[in-house]
Amino acid sequence: MDATKEDIERVKLLRQVSGSKSEFNKLSLVQLQRLQELVEKKDYTHDKKAHKSKVKLLGKINVRIYELTEGRGIWG
Repeated sequence: MDATKEDIERVKLLRQVSGSKSEFNKLSLVQLQRLQELVEKKDYTHDKKAHKSKVKLLGKINVRIYELTEGRGIWG
């Protein structure tokens, strides 16, 4: 099975953010939205651990998108 352009893009973004939280926080809103789109498309139902990681990552992405769009000033 050959990797698609989306697979390559998803893996590239995942590698960029998996190393450190600061790298994750450096992603732009557009990059976060694209990563969210790519991760949501990928089916991990065959792998319970990978699916759990997917759900956790999507949660982190949603929080970060909220922080960028709504601002952090609400809590401090």
